[in-house]
Amino acid sequence: MFNQSFIALVATYFFGIILNVKGKKLIFASFGGGLAWYVYIFSISKNIDNALAYFLASIALTIYSELFARLLKTPVTTMLIPGLIPLVPGGGIFYTMLYTVQKDTNSALFKGIETLFAASALAFGIVFVSSISKIIKDIRKGNIRKIK
Repeated sequence: MFNQSFIALVATYFFGIILNVKGKKLIFASFGGGLAWYVYIFSISKNIDNALAYFLASIALTIYSELFARLLKTPVTTMLIPGLIPLVPGGGIFYTMLYTVQKDTNSALFKGIETLFAASALAFGIVFVSSISKIIKDIRKGNIRKIK
């Protein structure tokens, strides 16, 4: 698991370079990718469903990104987008298309639905944590009014 997480960290680092993340932000974004992949692999090793593993990994990554974006005074997307690279279900997309081209409809549908669930779980995890973060921020600033 640690080897795979390290490789995810390195891949995130190089994608961060492509995405023009600079300096220590690049290092911290890389650790986010490694963390996300570790949570995913750890979840899979505990026999957690694939979509739920993606959801948990995206929650961990988004919390990490929210915290370090504030510490480094940078937009959350600077930390979040490179960190998502290891989690993107590109293999699922590839196999969906391969099965479609091979006219293996059952396998294509299964793989496509599985990939859709994985991508949806990533999105829901990000929205979930970002929404909670926004609510906490608004409460701290006093922007949320009490209901009478």
